[in-house]
Amino acid sequence: MKRRGTPEADLQRAVVTALRFALPKGSIIHHSANEVTEAGPRGAKRQAILVGMGVHTGFADLIVLCGGRVLFLELKSLKGRLSPAQEAFRDTVLAQGFGWALVRSLDDALSALADHGFTTRIASPSGRVAP
Repeated sequence: MKRRGTPEADLQRAVVTALRFALPKGSIIHHSANEVTEAGPRGAKRQAILVGMGVHTGFADLIVLCGGRVLFLELKSLKGRLSPAQEAFRDTVLAQGFGWALVRSLDDALSALADHGFTTRIASPSGRVAP
């Protein structure tokens, strides 16, 4: 069921479902709830608590762990843009040799798996089975 006004959340649910199907058993797909959407002083206090507990500003929406590989996925709507914190996170992750991909569609997510050498149980959008 699609919810109005939440294109990124709808995309994320679809991607998680597809990755659970596509990746081998034992793979980990994780979302870190890294921001508080509550406005005002209460929300600011909660966000400060989370930062103190290790929440990292700009952290990707999903992290995929499989077969010794790590891939960070940042999900955006078709018109969505990366924030400066998300760009900094991307640059830091890539500099450390980890995979990172911007995902705007289910095909983008599956292609990112193939591009980063993940073994899957399905063919990639290009028609080839991932290694």
